[in-house]
Amino acid sequence: MIYFDNAATTYPKPRSVPNAVYAAFRRYGANPGRAGHNLSLATAGQVYRCRKALAELFGAPDEEHVAFTLNCTHALNMAIKGLLSPGDHVVTSDLEHNAVMRPLEELRRRGEITYTAAHVHMGNPAATLAEFERAIGPRTRLIVCTHVSNVFGVILPIEQIGALAARRGLCFVVDCAQSAGVLPVDLKRCHADCLCMPGHKGLYGPMGTGALICGGARTMRTIIEGGTGSLSKSLEQPELLPDRFESGTINVPGIAGLYAGTLFVRSAGIETIRRHEESVAGEIHGALTEIRGVRLYTPAPRAGVLAPVLSFNIDGLGSEQTAALLNEAGIAVRAGLHCAPAAHRTFGTLGTGTVRVSPGAFNTRRDGMRLIKSVFQIAKSRK
Repeated sequence: MIYFDNAATTYPKPRSVPNAVYAAFRRYGANPGRAGHNLSLATAGQVYRCRKALAELFGAPDEEHVAFTLNCTHALNMAIKGLLSPGDHVVTSDLEHNAVMRPLEELRRRGEITYTAAHVHMGNPAATLAEFERAIGPRTRLIVCTHVSNVFGVILPIEQIGALAARRGLCFVVDCAQSAGVLPVDLKRCHADCLCMPGHKGLYGPMGTGALICGGARTMRTIIEGGTGSLSKSLEQPELLPDRFESGTINVPGIAGLYAGTLFVRSAGIETIRRHEESVAGEIHGALTEIRGVRLYTPAPRAGVLAPVLSFNIDGLGSEQTAALLNEAGIAVRAGLHCAPAAHRTFGTLGTGTVRVSPGAFNTRRDGMRLIKSVFQIAKSRK
């Protein structure tokens, strides 16, 4: 099967990733940070190496500011709920995934916070920044937004938004679900308090891995407490990082695989990966614009404006129907609302959803041609 659902999770993984996971079961079978014997120390060393690689890749102050999570959603919940207090106001965007919107809506429903969704002007960073600034009010405490729309690939100007947050003394959290490993992201340049990311997407790690990368300037409350292997005499959660956000046993085999995936990204080069994915997506976009009955919602991917994520529909077919027909042709794409109704509402596709095509590092031009040919045949059959 040709796989074009990399925005959900990258597949296939580099061979080094499953090899590292398997090796972890043989070499790193002890609990890290819980004992002084050699096996525990060796396991802790492997976990440390992954922390260090992520800290270097994303500009963290040091490896202690990298906390491992289950996924990006887990990290976002920790950041959002850890930074907010009753009565606070939040500014977000109108392109957000439910990993941001559902925590905000739940807190709003409880009467604890309010929030405003700023409109994103595709390809116009200055207008987008003005929308965020207009949304800030006297009770605003936090700006939280995605870096890249998981449906339409729209890139938000996170460095400018972060600078705005810093000028106004606000917390800033970035959802890097679609950008980590594909676009350059730096904690300091973004003026971010937290970068939240999955391990299983652009970092090519296993599912069940993610990271919360903290700037460390602000104190965050915890949403999970428990054993950390440190300061065990105290019944209070430790303040020191990363222990504060890592209660219980962490996913050592997954982290070993994430380390291998991170090394793959560093070796290949983020810019090289982006250019490759952009080339594949751009060729698909160009061909789809020539097929009668195909409706695209954005221009072709372009550095700094649109990431290599495409959404389209075929006239007369629901997005799920199109995806099912592509599946029969041996091509995997995603259809529907992609857990981002806010983005679909903004683009006017809430009632229909879209078919999403998201290339990865291992997709080829030939894969793209197969997809184009299949879409052409499906659209032609609808005439």
